[in-house]
Amino acid sequence: MAMGQFAYASNSNRFLGCAPLTDQAFAISGVPFDGVVTNRPGARFGPQAIRSASLMLCDGIHPVFNVSPLEHLGDALDMRLPNASPLPEVRQHIEAQAAALMARHHCVFLGGDHSVTLSLLRAAKARHGGEPLALVHFDAHCDTWSDHFGEPSGHGTWTFEALQQGLVSATHTVQIGIRSSGERAAREYVADQGGQIFTARALRGLDGAGLQPVIDAIRARIGERPVYLTLDIDCLDPAFAPGTGTPEPGGMTSSQVLTLLEELAPLNWVGMDCVEVAPAYDHAELTSNAAATFVWTYLSGQVAKHEGA
Repeated sequence: MAMGQFAYASNSNRFLGCAPLTDQAFAISGVPFDGVVTNRPGARFGPQAIRSASLMLCDGIHPVFNVSPLEHLGDALDMRLPNASPLPEVRQHIEAQAAALMARHHCVFLGGDHSVTLSLLRAAKARHGGEPLALVHFDAHCDTWSDHFGEPSGHGTWTFEALQQGLVSATHTVQIGIRSSGERAAREYVADQGGQIFTARALRGLDGAGLQPVIDAIRARIGERPVYLTLDIDCLDPAFAPGTGTPEPGGMTSSQVLTLLEELAPLNWVGMDCVEVAPAYDHAELTSNAAATFVWTYLSGQVAKHEGA
C-alpha cells in the first residue's frame, strides 16, 4: 500500500500550535490506530482531539516548571498507518516511524489504542542501548493478559508482551491506577514478576503530600534507569475522562495524575505516550483537555531539565 493511501492522518493543527518538526529537541507524533479495541472504537481520532485541546495552553508558562515547551517542540503530525492491515504489519510501521523520530528527538506519542505502546517500547529500547527499560504505566487495566479474547495480541496484552520480550525490566515496572475486574494471574502479574502496583483503591483519598510515599517508592524503584511513561487516559475516573473506550468507575483524579507527573519529572525519562482518548464519547472536551494538560506537564518538566543542562 502506498503511503498516500494510509487513512486517518488528519494534520489540521499542531500540539500547542508549535512549529512543524525540524531539528527541535522534542517531538510530538500521532499514532492514529484503534484496530484492536475491545469495547468502543474511536481512539484513532484521539491525536487530533488532544492537539485541538492543547491550543488553550499555547501561550502558557507552566506554573510548576516555569517554562513553555514551545521553543523546543516540533510536531511531526500523524504517522501514516495501514489501519486495515493485520496488527503485526501495523506495528512494524509504527516501530519504524517511531525509531526514525527517536533517533533525533525526545518523543511524545498521541494514541491511538494501547496496543501501539508495544511498538514504541521496541523502538525506545533499541534507541537506548538495548537494556530493558523501566516503565511507569498509568491505567485502569493491567494489560497483562496472555491473549486478547482468543487473539494472540491486542490493547490488553502489550504489558505481558513487553515483559516477555525483555523490552522492560519487571523489577523496574510500576503500574498506577489499576482497578478493573480480572483474574488474579493477570491482575497481579506485574507484582508477581517483581514490579509494583499502586491500585486505584490504594490511592483513594491521597493527594498532595499524601502521595509522597508513592512518589518516594517510585523514585527509589526506578533510580537512574532509562524510563518510559505510558498514560492510558482511562486511569482517570470517568468523571474526569468519559471519552475513552473502556471507562472504569473508581479511578484517579486529574490532580493526582498531575502531582505524580510533576514530582516524577526528575526521573530519566526517554519518552511518553498518551493513549485511548476517544473523542466521540467525550463531554465538553473533558478527556482531551486532561490528556493535553498531562502531555504539556510532561514536556514542561523535560524542557526545564533540558534548559538547565
